[in-house]
Amino acid sequence: MSVTVFIQGKKGVQRLHLGKRWLFLPALMLVGITSFYHYNNERFADQQANMDSVKALRNVQKQQVLELKHATESQLSLLVTHVARLQAKMTRLEALGQQVAKQNKLDDQFDFSSEVGVGGVSELGDNIELDSLISDMDKLANHLDYNQTQLSVLETVVSNLHIDKERYISGRPIKKGWLSSPFGLRNDPFTGRRAMHKGIDFAGSEGEAVVATAAGVVTWSGSMFGYGNLVEIDHGNGLKTRYGHNESLTVNVGDVVTKGQRIANMGSTGRSTGPHVHYEVLRNGKQIDPQKYVYRKAG
Repeated sequence: MSVTVFIQGKKGVQRLHLGKRWLFLPALMLVGITSFYHYNNERFADQQANMDSVKALRNVQKQQVLELKHATESQLSLLVTHVARLQAKMTRLEALGQQVAKQNKLDDQFDFSSEVGVGGVSELGDNIELDSLISDMDKLANHLDYNQTQLSVLETVVSNLHIDKERYISGRPIKKGWLSSPFGLRNDPFTGRRAMHKGIDFAGSEGEAVVATAAGVVTWSGSMFGYGNLVEIDHGNGLKTRYGHNESLTVNVGDVVTKGQRIANMGSTGRSTGPHVHYEVLRNGKQIDPQKYVYRKAG
């Protein structure tokens, strides 16, 4: 099969004879155009998909940046809390240190108000991880807690020195009155026979103040046979004092009393001939002569 084409030109009509292969040219052109169209469509779709993927990735990255920002803000807030905590602890430690130093006359050796001298090689530019910084601050806070405990113990020791002075037995158990009967053998006022007097009597007026000769804990406050209304105080280290024949008592068992505190009112209860206080000092449960305690200098 062939096709003859007539072409009108200047030289007249020319005849062009086309073979079978020329008949397939339009079809080939149509196939090429169709293929090119599909190729462009697929390429455009791929580009659109890539753009969508990049857009989604940017959204994910944006969300990650926001999360990182929030996490950083939270860590910074935590860091601010740590700093405030450390500052509060440092303030308390400085105040306690100044107090202890002053009480012990060590102001010239310990100055808690000035900056502590530090030094050493510094490597500038090194990266510092926030988590590591917070961890170091936690360690510092624990160290401050330890130092605070140590200073508290030191303050307790200093306070105990003061307490030891308060527990030092000395002076008379009365504010007004006189010595009416010493420690030792005497004639019993009721029988007239020689008997051991295991304390010292201080006479005075009814209702006069009876005071503790040292700080301690009240272990007896009430009536006891022979003593009448009695107060007994434990001063530690095996020492106790007793105050007998009182009209009334002003302390109870378990009370902590200070040196010179009023513990009773003078009277004549129990085995007594008149208003006075029977004063005893006991060491490990045994009465000893109170005279050396009455007349020794205060500690």
